Amino acid sequence: MTTAEAMGGMSLFDAARAAGITFSTEITPEDHFVQANGLRLHYRDWGNRDKPRMLLLHGGAQAAHSWDFFALAMRDHFHIIALDQRGHGDSEWSEAGDYDTAFHVADIHAFTEAIGFERFLLMGLSMGGRNAYSFTATHPAQVERLIVIDVGPDILAEGRQHIREFLEGTETFDSFDWLVERVRRYNPRRPEAQIRGSLLNNLKQLPDGSWTWKHDRRRGIRRDRGGEMTEEAWAELASITAPTLIIRGAESNMLSRETAAKMHRMVPHSHLAEVPRAGHLVQGDNPVDFERVVRAFLGCER
Repeated sequence: MTTAEAMGGMSLFDAARAAGITFSTEITPEDHFVQANGLRLHYRDWGNRDKPRMLLLHGGAQAAHSWDFFALAMRDHFHIIALDQRGHGDSEWSEAGDYDTAFHVADIHAFTEAIGFERFLLMGLSMGGRNAYSFTATHPAQVERLIVIDVGPDILAEGRQHIREFLEGTETFDSFDWLVERVRRYNPRRPEAQIRGSLLNNLKQLPDGSWTWKHDRRRGIRRDRGGEMTEEAWAELASITAPTLIIRGAESNMLSRETAAKMHRMVPHSHLAEVPRAGHLVQGDNPVDFERVVRAFLGCER
């Protein structure tokens, strides 16, 4: 029995099937660490090194595991790497609290050099999407195609507040079940078993039996989660020449339709799509339609 199953969750494969994900093989990715840009970074390698390369960047307060359903479904077509970005998952924290976009971009450059990813498809959600389009703007030769999910230079105050309210008072907590119920109230789109399985990948239990997040929650640390650097971010988007897909959750409280449409107009060779029945955490809220939208952009049939 896996840890997730012991906590009332499901195995990855059972959870994927329950969510409607189709996949060919029950494959578990390899976990690796690499030293890049002065930090020890963790990543999940889904194999098939002879396939086209794809790098996945999670959102703030998440981890590489947030891509498990998508990677399981798409690994037959790509060599997929999902990175735990600095201060998240099992990657090292920045002791100086350096979490602005520029540090993430430098990490991505050093990381891809270290693992031999010379040219690849780059996809990111939220903070990862901001890092993805900034990286593409500064390293255009490395990015073959770009997918930006539910983030832009302007993000809605409602979404920021929603996340702040959810995270408030969760630095440490005594009960895993308490957080499960909090997540259910915050995002009712997901079944409880899926919530339990995914939460365990973002949490760690302390010696006294209490729980805390894996991501760096130290107070006073500034983070650029997207939307803070409006003029610079719009200029970066305008400079991108790689074919680009902009995805918005149809029920998102972070990326407005107006901002998404402006991004579409500004980025040459771009496409815009909405995923129904999805909020900000698009690939987790509606993984089947998210996969469908990505496949259509990539011309990648089942």
